[in-house]
Amino acid sequence: MGALTEPQFGEFYRGTARALWTYVYRVTGNAADADDLVQDAFCRMLAADVDALNDEDRRRYLFRVASNLVADRWRRGERERSWRERAGLVKPSSTAPVDTPTALTFGALKPQQRALLWLAYVEENSHEDIAAALGVKRGSVKVLLARARARLKALLTTKAVW
Repeated sequence: MGALTEPQFGEFYRGTARALWTYVYRVTGNAADADDLVQDAFCRMLAADVDALNDEDRRRYLFRVASNLVADRWRRGERERSWRERAGLVKPSSTAPVDTPTALTFGALKPQQRALLWLAYVEENSHEDIAAALGVKRGSVKVLLARARARLKALLTTKAVW
């Protein structure tokens, strides 16, 4: 199989972009970041040697790239925030406000926990696909998902009085 033609890429993009953007937005909680990261993920996919992959494998590859970009952005943001706080330039920050109680609760999870839950229960990916997308061992996915569900449950039960 050769490189994707423009019409093939357009069809792949239309079939994948919305789900990828929604995933990245739910993990980051920021629409502008989601726009940037999705664009970057598609650009990286186009630059990568993925010609031999079928559409489903390209989709998995794209979600993995996006997950890595989210993690990189989160780590960079944490380092910058920590540096500013230590330098006394800003007060310690809290999570950015989100509109609904459910979004607030989901936003209180760590990015990896949000990604795990989203990929497992919204995208309905297998543990193997989740492991590939997040760069963790397949055997770890079950444990990480259990911890993420427990954390979400704890957040939901402590915030039950909305």
